Parts: sequence; C-alpha cells; structure tokens
Amino acid sequence: MAWIILIISGVLEAVWATALGKSEGLTKLWPSVVFFGGLALSMVGLAWAMRDIPTGTAYAVWVGIGASLTVVWAMITGDTDISWVRILLLIGLVGCIVGLKLVDDGSH
Repeated sequence: MAWIILIISGVLEAVWATALGKSEGLTKLWPSVVFFGGLALSMVGLAWAMRDIPTGTAYAVWVGIGASLTVVWAMITGDTDISWVRILLLIGLVGCIVGLKLVDDGSH
C-alpha cells in the first residue's frame, strides 16, 4: 500500500509543480489553490509512505515521478519542445527509479 500512496503522491507533485508555474507567482487564484492543495496532499502521502519505505528511496522515487510527469506534461501541452535527448533522459530517469525499487530491501 505504501508504494501505491507514494506513486499517487509523485503524481500530485507533478500537479502542484505545474500549477505553481501556471499561477504566475501565486497571483492567479485557481492555479494557486491547486498548488497548495496538491502540495499538501503530496507531502502527506510522501510522509505516510515513508513509514514503510526507506527515506532515500521514497524521496528519490517521489521526486523522479513528479519531475518526469511534469516534463512529459510540458511536452504534451507545448510548454516545452519535444526532443529525442529529452525523451532519452526521461527514460534513463524512469530506469533509475525502477532500479531503486528493485534494490529496496524494505529496511529502514
């Protein structure tokens, strides 16, 4: 269950990071509301998951999911150019995240 919560929290990190960018320095109401709500839920989920997943692994996976999804969303929406280099780097990042999960022995 901790891994599911961690993945959801990583997705929420991408939500709040994107909303922060769209809030124009927290001057737009709805993106700011989404930012603060997503941030709170993402942090609570990360904290909850870290009860069962080692801190280093949980944090790296959380950041990796959030960063990857933020970049993918930016490419889909046209905020960032799509390039093979960017795609290869994202694949490498995802590979490292999966690798951390595979080597995690569950101890703290």
